[in-house]
Amino acid sequence: MAENPEGGAAQESGGYDYKRLHSYPLIRYSDMNDEMRTEAMELCVTACEKFSANNEAAAKMIKESLDKKFGSSWHAVVGEGYGFELTHEVKNLLYMYFGGTVAVCVWKCS
Repeated sequence: MAENPEGGAAQESGGYDYKRLHSYPLIRYSDMNDEMRTEAMELCVTACEKFSANNEAAAKMIKESLDKKFGSSWHAVVGEGYGFELTHEVKNLLYMYFGGTVAVCVWKCS
């Protein structure tokens, strides 16, 4: 087995610890201010970790948390392999990936 840069053994598939590499959130697009984006991203990560096997429950938790924190009319989609076109309020959209394959899109629409 090959060694990775941190000194641990690489997985036999040739990649370094895939789960660990993709356990951080990757923001694909956001027009939120820095503070709001950070809080929304943390809410999304928490929900995806808590409900890793149930995307619907994760989306519901994200929506309810954002409604409480930033006012009502938030929407959330959590899943894999989807596309979207939507209308949203300016400065209220976040599209990110978590865990490598799970996409999270949250937006506010009045």
